[in-house]
Amino acid sequence: MIDLYFWTTPNGYKPLLLLEESGLPHRIVPVNIGTGEQMQPDFLRIAPNNRIPAIVDHAPADQGEALSVFESGAILLYLADKCGQFVPAAGRDRVQCLEWLFWQMAGLGPMAGQNHHFGVYAPEKLPYAIDRYVRETARLYAVLNQRLATRQWIAGEAYSIADMACYPWIVPHERQQQNLADFPHLQDWFERIRSRPATLRAYARGAAINVTPSVSDDKSRAVLFGQSAQTVKP
Repeated sequence: MIDLYFWTTPNGYKPLLLLEESGLPHRIVPVNIGTGEQMQPDFLRIAPNNRIPAIVDHAPADQGEALSVFESGAILLYLADKCGQFVPAAGRDRVQCLEWLFWQMAGLGPMAGQNHHFGVYAPEKLPYAIDRYVRETARLYAVLNQRLATRQWIAGEAYSIADMACYPWIVPHERQQQNLADFPHLQDWFERIRSRPATLRAYARGAAINVTPSVSDDKSRAVLFGQSAQTVKP
């Protein structure tokens, strides 16, 4: 059994997509990031960066004690290796898949996240910051669109963790001020993933867990955006 510590963010959905696709036995442990549950000591022992998602695998391959993994990209890779699906085992194909997984982790996620922050959540709307991240998000969409011009999936002939990593960050494209029609190959890929039964199940489960925005008042805003070195307790 795998415990998935989850909330309804793009990063939260990434491992849930894989778990739904693979059929690995799992349960969702909700962590309401708007109320600060990610700061609780029990969760920090699993995820020291106080961010979701995280997992605990109660049946690791080495048959040892339960194993925790944090950071969404590391979780995807761990689960894919565990189930023997969605990532090539070795060679050039594996390198290609990991390239695009890390592209999402280092580029698409952080840049789209800043897009969300300055465009939606920041109390002061700064035109320079908004324009900077909207344009960079568009650039990244264009990179992905070009990649998908000659292939069905990002990292080769099969649906992989590279696709699962990117898809949840394209779901809020309207909030990112992006028009998918401007990126037709990306749009086709997006629709293929959106219609997958596992994707439908994952997002239905998320909707049943949380129906309100994580940032809904001054308290949740302070929890999510008011952290500093002083909030990291020894």
